[in-house]
Amino acid sequence: MCLYKILSILVFAIFSLSGENIKIGTGGVNGIYYPTGQNICKVFKENQNTIECNTTVTKGSVYNINSLKKGIFNFAIAQSDTIFAAYNGIGSFTKAPYRKLRTVMTIYPELFTFIVRRESKIKKIHDIKGKSISIGVKGSGTRATVEMLFAAAKPLNKKIIKKIKEFNNKESFQALKEGAIDGFFTVIGHPNKQIQELANEVDIDIVNISPKSCLAVKSLLIKNPFLTLSKIPANTYRGITRDVESFGVKATLITTANSDYDTVYKLVKSIVENFERFKTMHPAYKNIHKKDLIKGLGAPLHPAARDYFMKQGIL
Repeated sequence: MCLYKILSILVFAIFSLSGENIKIGTGGVNGIYYPTGQNICKVFKENQNTIECNTTVTKGSVYNINSLKKGIFNFAIAQSDTIFAAYNGIGSFTKAPYRKLRTVMTIYPELFTFIVRRESKIKKIHDIKGKSISIGVKGSGTRATVEMLFAAAKPLNKKIIKKIKEFNNKESFQALKEGAIDGFFTVIGHPNKQIQELANEVDIDIVNISPKSCLAVKSLLIKNPFLTLSKIPANTYRGITRDVESFGVKATLITTANSDYDTVYKLVKSIVENFERFKTMHPAYKNIHKKDLIKGLGAPLHPAARDYFMKQGIL
């Protein structure tokens, strides 16, 4: 066999073993999804040299899932509830369930957060009666979660709110700052810079929304596997000196059933083996643990991820 043929075979073998390059759809540059994608790639690249890993700015969860389906990306970050809806063909995905979606790992919690002016004296969620509250814009993840909670907790409904506002996040923060509303709901990762800035200008509180403070939360957690219970540690924000419990979705790294086994395995392995370093790369990761990487699944684990987690005793 000539030298040219031998070299060709060797080159082919090397590239065959290297796996597929990684392209991650993330989110907007001002959110947490984009730096999270970059951090994943950074850790991955530091621990192997044969596979490329790059990120792309996107419009977020729904766009990312549709782009995976079209083959624009082979990995993406999305909310676990949106992943669940896409996999099961519900909500905006009713006409096109995507059964090939697979979870690589869940990363950090995005909590359903009820922020109020301290002077409103809202101590628990049922205290919204007679208050002015923003419940989020129609079609948003926040609004969907509000509606889900209200449906589960029968004493809660929009009729008991004195003034319902349908503000987006930016409008809600400004309205609370100006005293135009008593509180607002949002689904967000913590610590959050906007909340920190708000807390430095206005006396705020964040209301507990846990099974202890609202019985409906327990049934929501049982019925919806993509939801998890978590907390905002004390002193995360000025004036809030206690832990705040709530439920929420998980920011999740996803792929498809067609993704290369070895690539997914190497990706999960690089994050788990360098987990403590990864946790230092963004404040939103500070309180996560290895066991949290498999909690709040919106779609089944990719076989490679499942095998690695089982091998490490995490699953």
